[in-house]
Amino acid sequence: MIPRIVQPEILDSLPENHPDALHNRRDLRWINRLMGNPAWIEKHIRRYGQAEDSILEIGAGSGELGLRLHQSCTGCFDTITGLDFWSRPPTWPDAWPWHQEDALHYSGYANYSVILANLILHQFSDKELRELGPRLLTTARLLIISEPARRLVHLLQAKIGLILKFNAVTQHDSAVSIRAGFLGTELADLLGLDSSTWEWSVHTTWAGAYRLIAWRKDS
Repeated sequence: MIPRIVQPEILDSLPENHPDALHNRRDLRWINRLMGNPAWIEKHIRRYGQAEDSILEIGAGSGELGLRLHQSCTGCFDTITGLDFWSRPPTWPDAWPWHQEDALHYSGYANYSVILANLILHQFSDKELRELGPRLLTTARLLIISEPARRLVHLLQAKIGLILKFNAVTQHDSAVSIRAGFLGTELADLLGLDSSTWEWSVHTTWAGAYRLIAWRKDS
C-alpha cells in the first residue's frame, strides 16, 4: 500500500507551447489509449447520457476527449463545456463553451448535470477534494471519473515510457500521478458521496486506471 502523496507536476509549470509540453501532450494520448480511458468514458456516456444533458469536463486540456465524444456520441447529450488552465483549443466546437480557470475556484459547477474528469482529480490534495466535492454534487446527476490507481505495479509499468521514448516531463509526471492516485472508496469518500443520495461503482484495471462512476438515485 503506497501512501497518497500529492506533488506538483512539471507540466503545470510549463507554457502551453513549450516543446516539452507539446511532447507531453503526444505522450498523454498514448497513455490514455493504453489505459483505455477515452473508450471507457465514451461507453458510459452512451449508456447514461441524455440529450438534454449539459456536460462539464474538468481538465479538458487539448480537448481531445470532448472532440471524440462530439464525433461518436451524436444525440447522447447537448453540449460539453471545457474547464482548464489552458486556453481554448482551436479545434473545440464553436458552439461549446470553454472556461480558462482554476477548477478549485470555478463557480459554475451547478450549471451541469454530468461531470467528466480524466486524469485530473489526483492533482488535488485530500483537503481540496473535500472542499470541491460538495460543489460538484450540487446539481449533478452523474459523475464519470478516470484517475490513476495507486499501486506499486503501476509505478513499474510507467517505466515503459523509456521504451516508448516518452520525454522526461512525462516520465516524471507519470510517477507523481500514480503516487497521488486512488484505491478503494477513497475518492468517493473524499468527494462526500452519500449512500442515501448516490449510488456508485469503483474498479481498477491492470493498465493502472481507477474508475468511479456515480449516479444520483433520484435521477
